Amino acid sequence: MSTIPANETALLIIDLQNDYFADGAFPLWQAEETKDKLVDLIKAAQARGITPIHVQHIANPANGIAPFFNEGTEGVAIHADILAVAPDAPVVIKHFADGFEQTNLESVLAERGIKKLLIAGMMTQNCVTHTAISKAAEKYEVSVVMDASTTVSEMIHLIALNAISNRVGLVPSHELI
Repeated sequence: MSTIPANETALLIIDLQNDYFADGAFPLWQAEETKDKLVDLIKAAQARGITPIHVQHIANPANGIAPFFNEGTEGVAIHADILAVAPDAPVVIKHFADGFEQTNLESVLAERGIKKLLIAGMMTQNCVTHTAISKAAEKYEVSVVMDASTTVSEMIHLIALNAISNRVGLVPSHELI
């Protein structure tokens, strides 16, 4: 078990955006269940003094229209249920899978004295794993919350978790709630 105190821990909520839900451009496997698990996790984390941080992907308009997450669309918005439980949490905007790449995430973490990252969200094999194993993440104690993350299918989700299991911790949400 980690010796890093809760107030030096951040919960990174990766890409909980409307395009990944039933009415969005690219619905994911168990999106609603994952969102509901994250709502509970965010509440529990805040009660313990863990800092929630939203990480929001916005397609780079210089690259033209993307399949989803286009600026100004309803799909790019962070899901209302997630914003409702963490309305004052910082929002880090990213244009790449890695939440650290060309963003202010490191400065947001440094301002808060963060030493440990709990990473959850969408998509497991892409933005969640790229952020978790980012070169910039190496200075933190990193864990992925396995059941508060999802992707296009259960198989891809499990393959992605297995692939990073030798690099970062994998924890179920019930250990954090």
